[in-house]
Amino acid sequence: MNPLKSISGTLGLGFATAILVMVVLGSGTLNPWSLVVWLHVFAGVIWIGLLYYFNFVQVPGVAEAAAGVEGGGPGPAAINKYVAPRALLWFRWGALATWLTGAAALEVMGVGIGKAFALSGGAATIGLGAWMGTIMLFNVWVLIWPNQKKILGIVEASADEIASAKFVALMASRTNTFLSIPMLMCMVGHGHGLPF
Repeated sequence: MNPLKSISGTLGLGFATAILVMVVLGSGTLNPWSLVVWLHVFAGVIWIGLLYYFNFVQVPGVAEAAAGVEGGGPGPAAINKYVAPRALLWFRWGALATWLTGAAALEVMGVGIGKAFALSGGAATIGLGAWMGTIMLFNVWVLIWPNQKKILGIVEASADEIASAKFVALMASRTNTFLSIPMLMCMVGHGHGLPF
């Protein structure tokens, strides 16, 4: 059976290969900080990858599909019914997993969440990144997801509520997109220094 024919098989193969690399190239001693950071980056790629997909691909694609309905095009129904709910599932849980593994990484590396959020004790760079990630997590769960449920018809909403939901969800998503850029710089900058 080819593991690449299913997402679970693909993920299993990826993690098995990563474990093999750890066994072959590793020191033989568990490095908790490296393990948690790896999981943090993995979850973050899912979250931020989907954030960029929504902003760079899906939102303009849905707008184009909606405009194409008048000319006999397919409209946004297939994306909104089949793609968006699945993408939003991975998006919101990826956001939570990223935040939790980030908090765990702060603890394991000895910085701690309190010091990071206070931007003290040499934690200003990573702390600023943690603040931005926390704002982004808030936006996902409190602004984007509840409004997307209205837009996608998962919960009932009037036409005015849907119009308002589209604006709120878009602005929260665009806020997350712009925050992701300095947030990623802070994540990398803590370990490798800022560009300047």
